[in-house]
Amino acid sequence: MDSPEPNENSPWPQRRHLSLVPDEFDDLFEAVEEQWQDRALCAQTDPEAFFPEKGGSTREAKRICQGCEVKSECLEYALHNDERFGIWGGLSERERRRLKRGIV
Repeated sequence: MDSPEPNENSPWPQRRHLSLVPDEFDDLFEAVEEQWQDRALCAQTDPEAFFPEKGGSTREAKRICQGCEVKSECLEYALHNDERFGIWGGLSERERRRLKRGIV
């Protein structure tokens, strides 16, 4: 069956895919979701502190996280996106794995 010709007089925008939410909402959600990153203290410091070598100290990164206003958003992001490296939301990779397993 052929698809109907787009109606130029239609008040509805033409869609490229099926969705229950408008494309603009998806774009807005992604922008708001990432706004916390602009306010993160780690964005203003040396990123190497947050990605130490194996066995390296995480103390400096965790100290910075303690004073960060978006610590909880950062941790939520890391858990949701399965970040496997670095300090996120004040927790190391091992601490996040334990949290996900419900040990902490």
